[in-house]
Amino acid sequence: MQKVLSLVCFVVLLQSCKEEPIHNIDYLPKLPSHFPELVFPTDNQYSDVRWELGKRLFQSNLLSIDSTLSCASCHHADKAFTDQEVVSIGVESRLGDRNTPTLANVAFHPYYTRDGGVPSLEMQVFVPIQEHAEFDFNIVLAGERLNSNEEIVQMSLEAYDRLPDPFVITSALAVYERTIVSYQSKYDRYLTGEYNFTEEEELGYNLFKSERLGCSGCHGGFDFSDYTFANTGLYIEYSDDGRYRVTLDENDLATYKVPSLRNVEHTYPYMHNGSFGDLRDVIRHYEQEVKQHPNLDTRIKNFELNSEEREALLHFLLTLTDEEFLNNPIYQ
Repeated sequence: MQKVLSLVCFVVLLQSCKEEPIHNIDYLPKLPSHFPELVFPTDNQYSDVRWELGKRLFQSNLLSIDSTLSCASCHHADKAFTDQEVVSIGVESRLGDRNTPTLANVAFHPYYTRDGGVPSLEMQVFVPIQEHAEFDFNIVLAGERLNSNEEIVQMSLEAYDRLPDPFVITSALAVYERTIVSYQSKYDRYLTGEYNFTEEEELGYNLFKSERLGCSGCHGGFDFSDYTFANTGLYIEYSDDGRYRVTLDENDLATYKVPSLRNVEHTYPYMHNGSFGDLRDVIRHYEQEVKQHPNLDTRIKNFELNSEEREALLHFLLTLTDEEFLNNPIYQ
């Protein structure tokens, strides 16, 4: 643990707090006006070779202790960068305790993991590499292993003018992951005037925004998440402490970062533990199954829908699917 903390401090010192906007080129997404501008830290600016190295590392099995798993093992591009498993599966088929979240739009998140314990993308990769139920490895040893790969060594020297090491691993992966942006759904084209909602989709959109349902209270903004932490009344007693792990504040017990709803059609199963396999199950939970946990978010309440409204809400959620994103060849 002391070694891991030292490595985290090392990466933090090499990151700059200041961020500067960049221009969209090559692998960079050309974002519509309803998205914020994509920014990279000044000490880890975008370049093609950094992106290509990041993708190479993302797909490499060399970061896991037995060289069997990569980041792409749990984050499949055609599954909206999830694995559609109940919980993540690590080396030696070890089961994690949380559902794999999508990586879409992580560039805009203020913190990472479901309990928000990681403050930057550069630091996030420490979690899967060291986690016993994921890669179960050491990032220093991973860097040493990468130095035996001629292709990766050459790319590392070109990208960062140094051999593969913890800084290169974390930085290159972060450059790549910041470009994983979903912004071309029917909903986005509706906002830009390129698509007209059907009557059913329009009804679902209005229900989604209504005070009666309150969906947009948590799932608002361009990414359909306000990135706060909420208890959604899934249980009265939870086996996972949620954000309490980070803060040790009883008010954070069993609260989890509000997930984005983008590509929600493909990010099943749902909830922090993958307990719901279908969107209809999720809607049903909020209709009639919310449990009165002591930390239940005040924005969440049971509501009633008739069959027409239920289907309309579902159809609106399907407009958040981004086929261009799911089939983008640069991620394959």
